[in-house]
Amino acid sequence: MLENPYFCSMKRTAIIGGGAAGFFLAINLKEIVPEMEVTIFERGSRVLKKVEVSGGGRCNCTNSFEGVKDLSAVYPRGHRLMKRLFKTFDYRDAYDWFERHGVELTTQEDHCVFPAAQDSHAVIDCFLQNARRYGVRIVMNRRVTSLQELKDYDFVAVTTGGMKALPIALPEEEGSKKLEVVEPVPSLFTFNIEDAALRELMGTVVEDATAFIPGLKYRSTGALLITHWGMSGPAILKLSSHAARLLADYDYRMPLCVNWLSLNEQETLSALQDVMHNNPLRQARNAGLLPNRLWDYLSRKALGERANCRWTDLNKKDINRLVSTLTADNYQITGRGTYKEEFVTCGGVALGSVNPNTLERKHFPGLYFAGEVLDIDGITGGFNFQTAWTTAYTVAKAIAEATRIG
Repeated sequence: MLENPYFCSMKRTAIIGGGAAGFFLAINLKEIVPEMEVTIFERGSRVLKKVEVSGGGRCNCTNSFEGVKDLSAVYPRGHRLMKRLFKTFDYRDAYDWFERHGVELTTQEDHCVFPAAQDSHAVIDCFLQNARRYGVRIVMNRRVTSLQELKDYDFVAVTTGGMKALPIALPEEEGSKKLEVVEPVPSLFTFNIEDAALRELMGTVVEDATAFIPGLKYRSTGALLITHWGMSGPAILKLSSHAARLLADYDYRMPLCVNWLSLNEQETLSALQDVMHNNPLRQARNAGLLPNRLWDYLSRKALGERANCRWTDLNKKDINRLVSTLTADNYQITGRGTYKEEFVTCGGVALGSVNPNTLERKHFPGLYFAGEVLDIDGITGGFNFQTAWTTAYTVAKAIAEATRIG
């Protein structure tokens, strides 16, 4: 039998946080260095809670990345580091890892990857079974607040997820080299909009709308859902992710525009002319390009009482108003909502504070960070879980290499 190049004698690793990144790190580290003693410390009474509720309880565990030409499109923060780390462990590796460990996966038309069982417990059971199989120790209801509590461990990995502040205190002698933390703010949230008429359309979905903040670069295309509090759906969630820090700076009160057809003005005009040609004697409010209730609302918003006119009776000014409303419909964001029970943060441990190849804390050997505790976050669609897998694997490999060298 070949000698294990990572053989260690009683080396110990503590992982702070019993979430997706923590378990993935623990399992991979034990697979690389079986002799390593690994302990997960979880402050709550349950582990993997976020995995359980993600994707509506189905766990959108990664994405096929089909059509993603630039990672900045799906990672508003941290895309350069993710590009580097993907050379070692990317979404294809994650897909293969889960299938190898007994979790059959399926890829949807929107490129989101789920367990074929359509149940997050397929992933949870995989993690728990492999943790038991490899002898990973799990300590529940234990909040670690200082590295001094873990002085008997050779390596410490912080995988606490979204954070409001650094979850552990560093020794006083490191005071001159304080870990830089980018102030965390919410990401991936819905918009509150104070428009009673719009809210009456709750449940209406437009499959290909573009939401954008006027005058700025932030825009996102996808399905848009009208809710009883405002707007949701992938188009809104993606926009909230890219503009997370800006929206926080303005206390979630900003103008919002919607291009309901994701067409430019000329294309929209052409589409309206087709409707006029095919329905000349119908009322404008009763024949349109969108779901009936939404079209009635938008036509009245653009034309007022003239929405009751027949298409053949509308004039050029009426048509221009419709075009304007369809391509840049104005609203006011009055607050944010949470996306079900999921919560993603923009911010965390500054990427300049860690070694980009190992995610080890600079000036502090043996301390690593993985998952959402880092200043990396992605849009909805499995990208945040991919961050967990990639960064956790990176740390597992780095600790294994440090063991071999040591």
